[in-house]
Amino acid sequence: MPMKISNETKVGALTAIAITMLILGFNFLKGKTLFKTGNYLHAKYTDSKGIMVSNPVYVNGFQVGSVDDIENLDESLSTIVVTIKLKSNYNIPVNSVATIKDNPLGPASISIALGNAKQYLNVGDTLATASQDGLMGSLMNKLGPVGDQIKLTVQSLDSVLKNINTIFDPNTKNNLQQTIANINKTTASLVVSSASLQAMLNQQTGAVTQSMNHVASFTKNLSDNNEKVTRMIGNVEKTTDNLAKADIAGSVENLKATIAGLNAVVAKLNSQDGSLGKLMNDKTLYNNLTNTVRSANILLDDLRVHPKRYVNVSVFGRKDKSIPLTAPLNDSSIQK
Repeated sequence: MPMKISNETKVGALTAIAITMLILGFNFLKGKTLFKTGNYLHAKYTDSKGIMVSNPVYVNGFQVGSVDDIENLDESLSTIVVTIKLKSNYNIPVNSVATIKDNPLGPASISIALGNAKQYLNVGDTLATASQDGLMGSLMNKLGPVGDQIKLTVQSLDSVLKNINTIFDPNTKNNLQQTIANINKTTASLVVSSASLQAMLNQQTGAVTQSMNHVASFTKNLSDNNEKVTRMIGNVEKTTDNLAKADIAGSVENLKATIAGLNAVVAKLNSQDGSLGKLMNDKTLYNNLTNTVRSANILLDDLRVHPKRYVNVSVFGRKDKSIPLTAPLNDSSIQK
């Protein structure tokens, strides 16, 4: 008969297997294996700079492996050995150098700078190492001298302030405070004055702008009519030249003589010595001329109305025996 295994034994065996698998899986996730097989190299450092197991290892920016283990050789922690597990059997020259690079934004890593030797490292060999300050280390090294200078400057400034405190007694401090208060008042007054001046300029802006616009319009019109103004000035110059060349004095004398002659003619017209004077001043001649013109009008009207009285063209010899006109007829065609 086959041997019967109890349930307790089965549960215990399964529990042991589960614990073993858990340990192996945890170590595998950390980059460690229970049985140390593969391509391993070692590197010794005095400062691990926060390097941890499973951190990457790079060659020329390409990840060739990861950190497998970190251990110290003595209790003083002066030497830390970092075990590197490579993904493959890479040819790494014996004079290559491994440097730890810390990253403020991510995990630290190891960078291997390949050498130029023709011999290569074997499994289990130790890499040469070098220390690199990194970004923060370089910054602190540069800030160190600056910090020393700042300390010296602060000490000098403290000495100067002490001397100033010994120089300025309470009276001097009060005077300085009053002076500063007066300066504040003066600046406040200047601010008010500048505001008033700005307001006045703002009020005058419209008038000044309008005046400048008028001046610009006037000058533009002058520029547009430049040829006309030039011709007008030329005409004025010609007129002044003609006036300068003209015999104004002789013309004035001739005008005076002409006026004197006109005065003599007017004087004769006003007197009754000449014919025109008598014609203008004697009413008898006017009346006679008026009567003559009236008689001529009557004769012409009678001739027009009674032509047979003056010209007899009748075959039978009959004459017009009507009464002659004694007054001129009214002509209806004449507009009054």
